[in-house]
Amino acid sequence: MNSPQNYRKPFFELPIYIEIGLRYVRARKKNLADKKDGFLSFIATLSMVGIALGVAALIVVLSVMNGFQKEVRDKMLSVLSHIEIRSQDGIENVPALSQVLLQNPHVKGVAPLLQTQGLLIHAGVMRGVELRGIDPQAESNVSDLPSQFSNGRMLDLRPGEFGIALGSQLALSLGVQLGDKVSVMVPDGDITPAGVMPRQRVCQVVGIIDSGHYEYDSSLVLMHWQDAGAMTRLSRPTGLRVRLDDMHLAPLVAYELNRRLPRNLFASDWSQQNRNWFAAVQTEKRMMFIILALIIGVAAFNLVSTLVMTVTDKQADIAILRTMGASARMIQKIFFVQGLAIGILGSLFGVIFGLLIAANIDVIVPTIEALFRVQFLPKDIYFISELPSDIHLEDVLKVSFMAFFLSLLATLYPSWRAAKINPAEALRYE
Repeated sequence: MNSPQNYRKPFFELPIYIEIGLRYVRARKKNLADKKDGFLSFIATLSMVGIALGVAALIVVLSVMNGFQKEVRDKMLSVLSHIEIRSQDGIENVPALSQVLLQNPHVKGVAPLLQTQGLLIHAGVMRGVELRGIDPQAESNVSDLPSQFSNGRMLDLRPGEFGIALGSQLALSLGVQLGDKVSVMVPDGDITPAGVMPRQRVCQVVGIIDSGHYEYDSSLVLMHWQDAGAMTRLSRPTGLRVRLDDMHLAPLVAYELNRRLPRNLFASDWSQQNRNWFAAVQTEKRMMFIILALIIGVAAFNLVSTLVMTVTDKQADIAILRTMGASARMIQKIFFVQGLAIGILGSLFGVIFGLLIAANIDVIVPTIEALFRVQFLPKDIYFISELPSDIHLEDVLKVSFMAFFLSLLATLYPSWRAAKINPAEALRYE
């Protein structure tokens, strides 16, 4: 046995209140008769698990909602352009205006557009459609539509031939295939002795588009803008589609363009064109954060009860420590460390578990769907058919900080109560 003279202080030694607090966290019953420590450890474990589940649930849900928003946005922008410049009277001298737009360092491509509503008729079946007149040569500069043709080619939309390309779901609902002929009707009509008659033209299907976005695949019709102009009796495009090097700069670039463009032209970015949808997603994300944060709140309340039970059970230990010279502040720190350790461990395990699920959601969900023969995202209801995930570091940090803060609050009352215990009263019946 080492004498006091030979005792060497360890290189690193934790303060006594941290050692005691961590010992209370990992308390185990020493024998069969000692059941209290084992029960308290079980309750502390439940508090830790509650915090971990709340943190994991929040991370998974926020990651899935981020992935859903990103997936739909990317599919939208594969069909839409970052910015559209429109004029009700038509745009004169499109090449000159395109050169002006390309002088902006963020503008990477410009293409003409003539857009209207129409009606497709085939074998007695009618469908309302969005008729979009484009320039097949320039469309690849502003969208991914040329690469989304599952049948045919965009270059087959030649002026004067009145060829059209349909979305895959639209073609399926009409029962048409490549080479079939359909009637295209536009709302602009001709005045006849019998009244106003809508203009109608028989067009040949030269392409099928599969963008992966149900809304566009079920309503989009493409044709050469000159053919669309001939049907609507417009000799020039009504808009320009613009692609940027960074889609997140679209609102700023659109604002700058509106300051410089003539008054008869108006630039709108992709976030304005789908403002209601993106606002709804952001609102849902905030509400889901608040609702699921209640899980962590419940776990924090459970942590309060755990610490209060520990303080009640350890009154004799607290009294002994006080008689040995421990201050009330040290007693408060002991239970503060215990609660904080439970909160930090619960948050850490929750972050790890949540990240594992969020990173493998593309494997977990199909497995569940195959086992139970269900489909969580039907294509005819939702924009996408697979559950995506996009982990954002700021969301993980936000959830972790919230769990840590609630755990911190949960330790205040029990530690304050432990510091107020009177040693004489606590030892009276021991």
